[in-house]
Amino acid sequence: MIVINAENLILGRFATYAAKRALLGEDVRVINAEKAIVSGSRANNLKEMKTKMARGIPTKGPFITRMPDRYVRRVIRGMLPHRQPKGAEAFKRILCYKGVPSEFKDIKPVQLDDCSASKLSTLKYITVETLLKYS
Repeated sequence: MIVINAENLILGRFATYAAKRALLGEDVRVINAEKAIVSGSRANNLKEMKTKMARGIPTKGPFITRMPDRYVRRVIRGMLPHRQPKGAEAFKRILCYKGVPSEFKDIKPVQLDDCSASKLSTLKYITVETLLKYS
C-alpha cells in the first residue's frame, strides 16, 4: 500500500503517479487531499470551475462534487481507462481522505519531489479546498 501526502503537491502530477501505481496493482491512499494545489491564477481557476459546475443538465449530469477528497479521486479517475476492466479495478484501489485518518498516522507517506509546489515556475496557484469552496 502506498500512502501519498498531497499537501503542497501539484494535483495533476501526483494524480498521474497514483494512477500508474494503481494500474500496476498497488493500493493507493491519498491523505490531505484538500491541501493539493492547482497551478494557475486564482481568478482563472475559479472561472473555469464555475463554468464546469454550470454545465450539463441538473438531473442527468455531469456532476462535479464540492468535497475535496472526492474531487481528487475524480481527477485520478481521469488518468485511468476507467471504462475498461483493468481501469475499473485500478480505480477501486484508490482512496482519498480529507486530513489524516488515525490508521495512517504511523505510516510514512511517499516523498514525491518532482510533484511539489517548489517546481512551479510561477507563484500563482490555488488549493483544492479553496477552489471548491468559492466556485
